[in-house]
Amino acid sequence: MAHPIYRVESFEIAGPYTLRVGFDDGAQQLINFEGVLAGELFGLLRDLAVFEQVRIDSEVHTLVWPNGADFDPATLHDWPQREPALVEMAKRWELSRA
Repeated sequence: MAHPIYRVESFEIAGPYTLRVGFDDGAQQLINFEGVLAGELFGLLRDLAVFEQVRIDSEVHTLVWPNGADFDPATLHDWPQREPALVEMAKRWELSRA
């Protein structure tokens, strides 16, 4: 099953762990990532100094961090629908580390 292809065109830091993300179709999302920052890869982004090193990858047109963490642009575009499942996954990652 294919999903629409979106490209992240812009972002701005809007608060702690929060980014305003702009897409090639004109849509914008205000995303607070705090609830999904868990596990080996995303947990490192709980360090706000690391989180704020976010940039747009010019090849895949999504948000990326220096440690290799990234999100599919479609996930970011449809964040309100995707967030509950991502938060649940993050909770499972934290429980498995305990």
